[in-house]
Amino acid sequence: MHLTTTLIRSVLFRASFRAARNTIATSPKNMQEVLEDLKNNPYYDKYSSKIKQLQKENPSQFQKRVEDVEQSKKKKIEAPKERQYSQLLNPKERVGEPEQIKRESLDKIMKIDLIKDKSKDEVKSIWEQYHLQKEYCIAATIPASDFEKLQENGSRYPTFILPLPRSQGYEFMMCQFAQNTVHFTPLLYFQVHKENAPECLTIIHYDEFMKDKNIVLMRGEYDKNVLNAKEAQCLANQLQMYYVQADPEKIQLLETFTKKPDEFKHMDLIKQIENLSLN
Repeated sequence: MHLTTTLIRSVLFRASFRAARNTIATSPKNMQEVLEDLKNNPYYDKYSSKIKQLQKENPSQFQKRVEDVEQSKKKKIEAPKERQYSQLLNPKERVGEPEQIKRESLDKIMKIDLIKDKSKDEVKSIWEQYHLQKEYCIAATIPASDFEKLQENGSRYPTFILPLPRSQGYEFMMCQFAQNTVHFTPLLYFQVHKENAPECLTIIHYDEFMKDKNIVLMRGEYDKNVLNAKEAQCLANQLQMYYVQADPEKIQLLETFTKKPDEFKHMDLIKQIENLSLN
């Protein structure tokens, strides 16, 4: 995410972050220690004669098997390689400026030739049914007029923050427009990695059917280690509220954040979402 220095000052809270890392320390065991470990195994008596025979007749093979056992133990206590919440604090690979980022194309998702002759309602149904089977993904079909407003306001206010309700309060999520994509990242991640902060939600708008069918297909992919489906949908809904709906109070917040960031108050965002909950 690429922000001006003034904007960076406005969105960064005074906070410190400490990442705890567990390390695994191992040292080679001598043969006597290995044998002691083996004797503590409840099945040692059953195989003791074979173990002793192998140790006597083929010491190198015995040593190799010991090393294999040690290696397998080490693998069992190593952290899983799946992308976890703490690992998301690692920076992503550097990308170009927003204007240099390639526009996402619908043909990467489905074969356009097979649905281009369908009606608007048929395309809408196909799109939504297709995504019902997809995990960690949200989808919708929006009117072309709404997308035009989104693009227009996105160019005026390319960066903003949105409050996400959590069990113990609110977490601020930063969003940034780039081509037909909107990237979201927790503000904490941005504090740590600035423009290389990894996304937790990426919303893409496909406008291939905008002219002839007057619709735009929306798809959002979220990281399950940071968001669930309800939270991802909440951010998508807020994006529409601020960038599509002509609400004077929300437009004013966009204006202040972009043009007068020193006057921007984060609590004003929370008031907006609390008012929404009460209505």
